[in-house]
Amino acid sequence: MRTKLIAGNWKMHGSKPFIESLMKGMTEQLDANLKSGVLVCPPTIYIPLVESLIGSHKIALGGQNLSEQAQGAYTGEISGDMLKDSGCQYVIVGHSERRSLYGETDVLVAHKVGKAIESELTPILCVGETLEQREKGTTMQVVQQQLDAVIDTLGIDALKQVVVAYEPVWAIGTGVTASPEQAQEVHSAIRAHLRDKNAQIAEEIKILYGGSMKAANAEELLAQPDIDGGLIGGASLKADEFIAICKIAG
Repeated sequence: MRTKLIAGNWKMHGSKPFIESLMKGMTEQLDANLKSGVLVCPPTIYIPLVESLIGSHKIALGGQNLSEQAQGAYTGEISGDMLKDSGCQYVIVGHSERRSLYGETDVLVAHKVGKAIESELTPILCVGETLEQREKGTTMQVVQQQLDAVIDTLGIDALKQVVVAYEPVWAIGTGVTASPEQAQEVHSAIRAHLRDKNAQIAEEIKILYGGSMKAANAEELLAQPDIDGGLIGGASLKADEFIAICKIAG
């Protein structure tokens, strides 16, 4: 059985007082008996602060991005080894905002996944389509291309160390949410695509839903057989909301 993972992506939000308050709210409400994994991904500069606030609580720590380079003269970049050294266990790779706003290509994302694995981080590989692509009926063509870039670059066995997050880009920050049936359809198709390459990996890999999951819709989404958790944006900035989703995951 795949255990669920609820991951909070804080994006470029936060300050020391805000984060201290947010983490206090989370840790006070977190049930130590939860079977699902809980992960927070703060802005890089706040990772040490969040690590200190996690303490002994069962909350994993992750980065939001990493360089495809190991080290060197790359001003402003953060390497996988630096994230690992700062206490991270995960890193988000290829988020739709990185792809659309900063021009990250499928091949670049694949190399970043490789660097994360080399640094003993679990990459959360984001895949998903825009509204235009969905309306054209090319959702799975787009998603398969994003997955295959990683498989072609690193080999199928690399996915043993990867979590996938399906992001319907049209449902992020728009107030529109994919129905549980729409989300399940793509999650199932992702798993079927991977099954053609390696049945065991397809069965074991976690596929998170990253399209505006909230406490109000989490139960229906997480009940779908191929949805193994959530990559949570705005709702992860509210302790009550985020912990409510974690409790729904169980």
